[in-house]
Amino acid sequence: MKIIVPMAGRGSRLRPHSLTTPKPLIPVAGIPIVHQLVQEIAKVVEQPINEIGFILGDPAFFGAEVKNSLIKLAEGLGAKPYLFRQDEPLGTGHAIMCAHEILKGPAVVAYADTLIRANLTLDPDADAVIWVKQVEHPNAFGVVELDQNKTIVNLVEKPQEFVSNLAVIGIYYFKEIERLKSALNQVVSKQLEPGEEYQINQGILAMIKDGAVFKTGEVNAWMDCGNPEITIQTNSEMLDFKMAESEQLIDPTATIENSTIIPPCFIGPNAVIKDSTLGPGVSVGAKTCVINSTIKNSLIQENSLIQNFKSEKAMIGNHVHYDGNATFVSIGDYSELR
Repeated sequence: MKIIVPMAGRGSRLRPHSLTTPKPLIPVAGIPIVHQLVQEIAKVVEQPINEIGFILGDPAFFGAEVKNSLIKLAEGLGAKPYLFRQDEPLGTGHAIMCAHEILKGPAVVAYADTLIRANLTLDPDADAVIWVKQVEHPNAFGVVELDQNKTIVNLVEKPQEFVSNLAVIGIYYFKEIERLKSALNQVVSKQLEPGEEYQINQGILAMIKDGAVFKTGEVNAWMDCGNPEITIQTNSEMLDFKMAESEQLIDPTATIENSTIIPPCFIGPNAVIKDSTLGPGVSVGAKTCVINSTIKNSLIQENSLIQNFKSEKAMIGNHVHYDGNATFVSIGDYSELR
């Protein structure tokens, strides 16, 4: 089994945090998004993972540090890492085709902007599986259309009339991913009109037309990391999951003085918490110092100094110096507010 992870986008909705760190590498609940996604898939897919392919964007942005992080991630799971480049943002289907040399055999394709909790059971009678989640407002998502046998017969993007309430979450299994490769080969051979992109849905619909059987799988939890406010919520949800799974959330090298920690909270290596109340739902990165503050439901990255801060919702980047109060804060890396 292999995992294919398209992650070449710049994460514009998560700015300013994604201006200096690629969105999939931003830590949530203490661990980068893409690391958590890949580790969760490897844990629940019930098959050994032997290869992981990452599709990256601009080398100036996805540089050596990113590459080394992803190589370490794959090797830590006993898989061979592959790094590919998508030089132009030509769509999800085009991104997958950038990994064409490893598109053979069984594979999971997972887009690196969501986190999940699931049992990814693979239907032996299906040629492919698309994981979905029931949503209240399907007109805001791409959804699957099913026939009477609960087989997928269509994919509809943001339907204005009800098709189903099963939203596509961006994780797919292909028993033979070369079939998707063949379908996408036909897609990317066509000339794009202005504003168009090559999408994975085009390849999937071609496979369905050719007789491939697509079934749904449903996840227990689907958490988005699309913008700062949603990412803060996802951070809190992931901390709840980690606490329920008895994960160690407070690093033993952290210093906590005259402070109250209301779980669940993640406190990274060599962080310092003084005269403060943190939690619930707070993540504090390595070497960050929090002084005289009361913070809930917030995500603070590494090497920052936070003083006299009272907030119930904040996302603060790396190397930030913040002194003050606000109802909602979203501050990127290397910022100072005093």
